[in-house]
Amino acid sequence: MSGIRRFFNKVKDVTGAISLTLGQPDFKTPVEIKYGIIKAVEEDKTIYTDNFGVIDLRKEISKYLNVKGVNYSYEDICVTVGGSEALFSSLAALINKGDKVLIPTPAYPAYENIVKILGGKVINYYLKDDFSLDILNLEKIIKKEKIKYMILSYPSNPTGAILSKEEFQLLINLIKENDLYVISDEIYESFCYEDYYSVSMDENIINNIIYIGGFSKMFSMTGIRVGFIAAKGDVFNEIAKVHQYNVSCTNSIGQYGVIEGLKYGLHYVDKMKNEFRKRKIYVEQGLNELDIDFTSPKGAFYIFPSIKKYKMTSEEFCERLLYEEKVACVPGSAFGKGGEGYIRISYCYSIEELREAFDRIGKFVNRISENQKSLSND
Repeated sequence: MSGIRRFFNKVKDVTGAISLTLGQPDFKTPVEIKYGIIKAVEEDKTIYTDNFGVIDLRKEISKYLNVKGVNYSYEDICVTVGGSEALFSSLAALINKGDKVLIPTPAYPAYENIVKILGGKVINYYLKDDFSLDILNLEKIIKKEKIKYMILSYPSNPTGAILSKEEFQLLINLIKENDLYVISDEIYESFCYEDYYSVSMDENIINNIIYIGGFSKMFSMTGIRVGFIAAKGDVFNEIAKVHQYNVSCTNSIGQYGVIEGLKYGLHYVDKMKNEFRKRKIYVEQGLNELDIDFTSPKGAFYIFPSIKKYKMTSEEFCERLLYEEKVACVPGSAFGKGGEGYIRISYCYSIEELREAFDRIGKFVNRISENQKSLSND
């Protein structure tokens, strides 16, 4: 069971608890998407679509990516049942039993678990203290372990890190020199607060890149399950086979909804991003006031503060916070070895909820600090 879901499920048993656990935007799905879905139902567009997805949707996705500097044609795009199926189908097409896959830690837990389900071997790469890439260490691991496959995640869940221009260029060289196949999970791409860089922007290595995107977060439609993969040539064909036998096609009416969203609803995405930026600033102010260390996120809607000074595991910290002050955050350990000593706070909740949550977190950490001082004095 995912540590994220496991902790979210505990909240149900705590009356009056505030949950900062899930990446579920609190915005309504744009009316354009609702209109597209309703219209599709009324026009009886409820039958199988092309295995790869509705062609008009694939064309709209291609246009959207091209504007960002990511050059895939509609023929390189397969619409999937959310980003989760895109991840699973991509890894299932790529790896054989025993194949090594380089995965960041901390990272979204599905990466490691899907590799394990498929019989692959997880090789972790640790990030620097500010969650940036340690390129020299990456090079050593790739050479030592003879790595062929690697997963990237930008903007990152749980850290909110994005790819800097310098890291972008260093990664391009690394991929080229080692002929790596890379799954680049960019499900939070629409919520970058600074310049956006993706390894798929480099035409020289694009045949080695599998780009994963989706609309769950972007259009606040997590339950409708529409994502996509973009890839070239043989890699695309193999992933498309897995997708075909796994799900046949993505739900038709959701696809027609996203067409309308991409054509007419992108202004909602800008509105959401601006609001998330305000909430990020609010949360950072709250953490500063409580003297809790953190690295400022530059994308997504998560922050990953350190709780190491409180001298307890992330699991214990979150358990106590939930039952003592009724605030739920996700233990950093849910995101792998590199997440221990941190907690994930999702700020896709209203300022009012965040204010109440931080009042309670303040009481909790102040009480712990006072207890620690008392013990040290004794």
